[in-house]
Amino acid sequence: MKAQLKSDRHMIRINDNFIKLPASYLFSEIARRVETFASTHKGEPIIRMGIGDVTRPICPAAVEAMHKAVADEADASTFKGYGPEQGYMFLREKIVEHDYWKRGIDISADEVFVSDGAKSDTGNIGDIFSSECKVAVTDPVYPVYIDTNVMSGRAGSLTDGKWSRIEYLPCSEENSFVPSLPAMAPDIIYLCYPNNPTGTTLTRTQLKAWVDYAKSHNALILFDSAYEAYISEADVPHSIYEIEGAKEVAIEFRSFSKTAGFTGVRCGYTVVPHELKGIDADGKTVELNALWNRRQCTKFNGASYISQRAAEALYSEEGQKQIRDTIDYYMENARMLREGIAQAGIRCRGGINAPYIWIKTPGNLSSWQFFDLMLSKCHVVGTPGVGFGPSGEGYFRLTAFSSRENTAEAVERIKRLAAHM
Repeated sequence: MKAQLKSDRHMIRINDNFIKLPASYLFSEIARRVETFASTHKGEPIIRMGIGDVTRPICPAAVEAMHKAVADEADASTFKGYGPEQGYMFLREKIVEHDYWKRGIDISADEVFVSDGAKSDTGNIGDIFSSECKVAVTDPVYPVYIDTNVMSGRAGSLTDGKWSRIEYLPCSEENSFVPSLPAMAPDIIYLCYPNNPTGTTLTRTQLKAWVDYAKSHNALILFDSAYEAYISEADVPHSIYEIEGAKEVAIEFRSFSKTAGFTGVRCGYTVVPHELKGIDADGKTVELNALWNRRQCTKFNGASYISQRAAEALYSEEGQKQIRDTIDYYMENARMLREGIAQAGIRCRGGINAPYIWIKTPGNLSSWQFFDLMLSKCHVVGTPGVGFGPSGEGYFRLTAFSSRENTAEAVERIKRLAAHM
């Protein structure tokens, strides 16, 4: 009788969209494989260049600011509890002054929403859009863009590595990793430049074509510029708002994680211009800034006071110099990887305006075959390109975020591997 009662008991209904997702997130699967390998190869040093985590310490200006912020929290007269969900004005004003006004871009502080990082915001932004919206992504692509649309019911069904309601815009050697404009008139277009994972960029003229397309097709661009601080070429825009008319068609996401080593501190921001509008079910016009503000006030309590004080310090003269030193360090790693891999006779891209090297797997190996080969023979961990989408098959990503010593050692190991292939 007890067994019968238990089997008849009502169970909570789940969001079926989560069941559609692959069993594990890309980087979780990488971590599982590396852990399995490490457990059977104890004492053998593994160089980790897979997940895009940084290794250089937080710059001194930010550390000092955090110490002061902790002292504020320890004193009743300066204690800060809940802060504004949109971020403290002291940081929002620094952001618009340094990241936008100095580039001739008219952004106001109330268009900036401070958060705990770009991953959260690029994943959560879908909350304010209809589940009926059609989505386009460049391929390969940062998995968060795809997975969160699956969770929200916009993706359709998965067949041969592609979701039926998502338009994939292939980036390959044939088109120099610059995608063609959409053919299916999507409502939402995800762009990430400098690109993760390929390390490629769009020139000002190329980006203007996307803005013009969005304006003529009533589309919205979600522009992830988390790596803009790594840009070294003059004709590559740091912000989509450098393009005339972009404030009418684009939301921009930025992060301090890769710029200032904040992967553990957690702080970033999203810009939602007042010019951006949508329509509701009745056809009434609604400002997206107000919708995102409503979403954040309901679901987010704001980034911590301590992390925001640290981010503010990054805009000081000392902070800017220290950030530049860190970025230069990683980009020297990128140069070593790019040139060393090319010397080994393996084709690769990136590493000029971004801290990623996009490798063409040699010998027609699949992405996961090359991952296993690199792990077993070189003890170097990268990311299989296919994990970023169908067009990533046959490619492999390495990051420049390791130490100088590990980067040099990884290059030598790869050269030895290539010599025996």
